[in-house]
Order: sequence, then structure tokens, then C-alpha cells
Amino acid sequence: MYELVDHTEDINRLLARYGVKFGIYKNNEFHEQLFPFDPLPRIIPAEEFEFLDRGLSQRVTALNLFLADIYSDKKIIKDGVIPEDFVYSSKGYLPQCEGIVPPGRIYSHISGIDLVQGKDKNWYILEDNLRIPSGASYPMIARELTRRAAPSTFSRTHISDNRNYAAMLKETLDYVNTGGINVVLTPGRYNAAFFEHSYLAERSGAVLSMPQDLFVEENRLYYRQYGGKKLQVGAVYRRLSDEYLDPLTFLPQSLIGVPGIMDVYRKGNVAIVNAPGNGVADDKGIYYFVPRMIKYYLGEEAILSNAPTYLAFYEKDRSFILEHLDRLVVKDVSEAGGYGVIFGSDLTKEKLGELAKVIQAEPRRFIAQEVIDFIDLDIVEGDHAVPRKADLRAFVLAGEKTRVWPSGLTRFSRNPDSFVVNSSQGGGFKDTWVLSR
Repeated sequence: MYELVDHTEDINRLLARYGVKFGIYKNNEFHEQLFPFDPLPRIIPAEEFEFLDRGLSQRVTALNLFLADIYSDKKIIKDGVIPEDFVYSSKGYLPQCEGIVPPGRIYSHISGIDLVQGKDKNWYILEDNLRIPSGASYPMIARELTRRAAPSTFSRTHISDNRNYAAMLKETLDYVNTGGINVVLTPGRYNAAFFEHSYLAERSGAVLSMPQDLFVEENRLYYRQYGGKKLQVGAVYRRLSDEYLDPLTFLPQSLIGVPGIMDVYRKGNVAIVNAPGNGVADDKGIYYFVPRMIKYYLGEEAILSNAPTYLAFYEKDRSFILEHLDRLVVKDVSEAGGYGVIFGSDLTKEKLGELAKVIQAEPRRFIAQEVIDFIDLDIVEGDHAVPRKADLRAFVLAGEKTRVWPSGLTRFSRNPDSFVVNSSQGGGFKDTWVLSR
């Protein structure tokens, strides 16, 4: 694999040429930057991936059952497994989705589950992303380009082929399709992940659609072709947030939504991938309860562990957090992309005191976790390999079956002193090689 290092510059040049960039819209300004690629892959042995496959499939199955329950019978609340107020106070819970049964009874069709491997060799789940998780396209195109640059590396190494993601995505969309074409709904060129939207649409055979291309007529959703011809849409892989999806149901000011799409969805005439309202299940506070969900819905112990987590909502946990704030990592449950993550060890005594007051005033807003000393992976820096913290975003697709893609997005920090690996925080990415034997 080290021969790939010789092609690093060429591969990154090609990635830039193909538009493999990550955009950030902040302070009313759009900034587009390269998503730096490191040629040294993360390698996961076959037996280890089989373990991850079982654990990830179990977790996503339970989360889908939770979403079906929370928008219908709410048995998990009635049985006291999760506090009622805690669920309804989640910003991700959408009362507009009550009683809606999506096609196939699937809510999270594409889940991005973030994990780290500790130096104790155990894997820990850091976060569940069930709304519009991004990132699958980056290892897909990186593998394509590295295969082209160094074909002999792949011919003599037993690596699971990751080129099947587009086929898996198509199968998932086809499974829930209510009759019509599949579309990838993008908010447009200035979205942070626009490259991925266009790439996945092309590879899966779906139509890349802007909001203005879709319209509702007689309780059906249609795509407007050039020349006036219309095609019925059966599944929408939407890449915009819930609040912007339908101005008639959610945010009236939204200019990037499709008016009336929720009525079509509510009547079962179109599938929306992922389902609106999923945010209640990937709330960082609800994360605390996922091992209990697995036990409750499946009657099984969780195969993969959460990071040791404390919920400020509970008085006992809150007291522990406040007593040990200087060694914990505190996360704001309403933030994403690496924002709202505070390492207590980085704060002065004065700042710790200020944070403690905010936690006491708004306990539902925060969780705290033990800092996991997760493994470093080598990255190429100049002429040397240097260790940097790295996580893994695994992609789990739920259709007729729940399947884990034998690859994933490995993100790393380029800052030697940082545990934050998010692309929005300046991180880079690697390919993930799952060995086939």
C-alpha cells in the first residue's frame, strides 16, 4: 500500500479536478475547500468487520423500531424506558410526523454511525447520524482513483470491493419506491455536500433534482423535465434538512423546499429517504438510551458499546459531571459537525465555572462523556508518516435487509493535539480497506 504514497499529489489533484470539495457556509459567506486525502488506508481485518457488521446492524434495527414506536404507540415511553419529557423536548422530534407510516416501515434508510477504536482495541459508538449523513462518496471516488494510479496494489491484496455502494443505494430506494423514478433532491450548488449529491445520483441511476424541478399534483409528486414532460416520482433521497423540506408543513420561509411533498408522503404516495422526524433518534441525548432500546425492542445486549456517557438531565449524572468537569468532554446536543464540543481539560478554572452554570441552567442541552483515548493512524506529512487521531463513519443501509457497506469514511485530524476529526474542522479523509479474508 505504500506505493500509493508516490501518487498522493496526483490523486489529490484529480480529486480537485473532479470537484471533491467540502463547502462551508458561515457568517453569510460560502467557502469551498478541498477535502484532503491521505493515501495510507485504514485496514480492518475480515473478522473484525464481521463483528462491526453485527453490532451496527443491530443498532440500526433498534433505532428504526424506536422511530416507528415514537411516532405511533410510544410503548417505550409508557414502559418508562425513556422519559416522556425528554423525547418531546428534543429539537429533532416533529409532531407533524405523528401517525405517518413510511413505505416499508423504514425510517432510517441510510445511517451514518460514527465510531472510534480505543487503544484498548474496543470499538465505541460516538454518534448516530440518521437524518442526512454524508461522506460515502469520498471513499468511493478515492478508491476509484487509487485503483487507477496503482492497480497492482489492489490485485495482490484481498480487499472487499467498495464499488457496490451505488448498487446498495439503488436497491434501498427501489425497495421503498411507491411507483416512479428515484430522485436525489439537492438544495443546490452551494450546499456543503453538493459533490456527493451529484456523484451518488449519477452512480445510482437516480435523477439529480433541484427543488424547482419537483411539484405536487393530485396527491402525487412529479419531476418536471425540460420541454414540459412530467415523470412521477416514487422515492426522494433528500439532501436537505427537515425544516426546509416543505414550507406548507415546516418552515414557511423555506425557498428550497417542495410545497405539498409532506401531504404526498403522508398518503403513502412517495417515499422520503431518510424519513422526516429522524432527528429525535440521533439526538445526542437520546444516544444515551440506545443500549436500552436494543434490550427493549430486540431482547439483546448491545454488541457495540456507547462511549461512557452522563446525562445532565438526571440529577445524579449532573452532579458527577459538575464534579469532574475538568476531565470530561461536554457536547451540546443541538450542535453538529464538531461544533459545541468542549474538552474540560482545555478550560481555565474561570471558564469551567461558567460552563457549570450553563449546564445547571439548561441540563437537557448537554451530555458529557469520558474522553476515549482512541487510536492514531499514520498519515503522510511531507516525507514522513505521523500519527493522528482518526474515527470511522460506517454506512448502514436498510431496505429489504439491513446491510453494512464493507468500507466507510475514515476521517483524521490534521492537528496533532486535537481529537476533533470533522471535515468542517479542517480534517482530512482516508480510504477504508475491509479485508475480504
